[in-house]
Amino acid sequence: MAFVDEAKIYVESGKGGDGVIRWLRTKESARGGPSGGDGGRGGDVILVGVRDLAALSLYRYEKKFNAENGEAGKGELKKGANGEHAILKVPVGTIVRVVQTGDEYEITKEGEEIELFHGGKGGLGNARFKSSTNQNPFQQTLGKAGKGGDIELTLKIIADAGLIGLPNSGKSSLLNALTRAKSKVGSYPFTTLEPNLGEFYGYILADIPGLIEGASSGKGLGIKFLKHVERTGILLHLVSADQDDLLAAYGEVHKEVESFGQELTKKHEIIVLSKTDLISPAERDIKMQLLVSETGREVLSVSIQEPESLKAFSDRLSKILKA
Repeated sequence: MAFVDEAKIYVESGKGGDGVIRWLRTKESARGGPSGGDGGRGGDVILVGVRDLAALSLYRYEKKFNAENGEAGKGELKKGANGEHAILKVPVGTIVRVVQTGDEYEITKEGEEIELFHGGKGGLGNARFKSSTNQNPFQQTLGKAGKGGDIELTLKIIADAGLIGLPNSGKSSLLNALTRAKSKVGSYPFTTLEPNLGEFYGYILADIPGLIEGASSGKGLGIKFLKHVERTGILLHLVSADQDDLLAAYGEVHKEVESFGQELTKKHEIIVLSKTDLISPAERDIKMQLLVSETGREVLSVSIQEPESLKAFSDRLSKILKA
């Protein structure tokens, strides 16, 4: 199923059921006192957050969703049943905008609910209108109409850590090694065309597609994926050990993140020297020290080809996330 991070749908709450005119039949009279019940309330439109990135795919083709109308009232003072709610699942991290009003909401937690539109109120049955001066009312009211509108859903991934870096810096491979994710891996640009998530000891890691110069202004995969970096707790900035100029590779991505928004530069960023199996241990140490001295950041190294290296990195990352 294709990854969908934007959708536009129409939603509408249910109409309230009509109140009714009914009479309580007795042995003494074919038409006793008024007994018409009230109509049921229309169903609400409710969004609920789920930990499923593919949830917006449900709205790729189906574009209209209606809550159930309330049931009309019944005799013997019985109220009509309330309409079923329209419950729409959206991924955690979804921003919801009502087009007609401009109102915006945000789903930030699993199980969080946002009630977008109340169902229409049910009408009143004739029993409601009985009084000392009106013993046999023929009045009733209709249920209120539901409310609705066009809804824009935009997903910005929320993850505990986001893997960023130039294309082919090893993000997908590292995510696959640390989690059960099954990201595509290849030796060509933009192997990752959509963000991938994996679970790491209860924490969520996101592989953000490769960033290139000009991404913040829309070049390459551009802003479409840079926006997902906004919602990550920490940034793991991968720099491949086989780069001729490590600082230039680091600087190119850091510049794009900085250009997209100053808030991103305030995030806890850790540099990861990846693919260290391609160089000697001595060269690895020199390159790590260069990155530390020039950036002032914590620098880790990892090779998914070397079990000891991967375990050491995994242990350190676990401690960082717990902290």
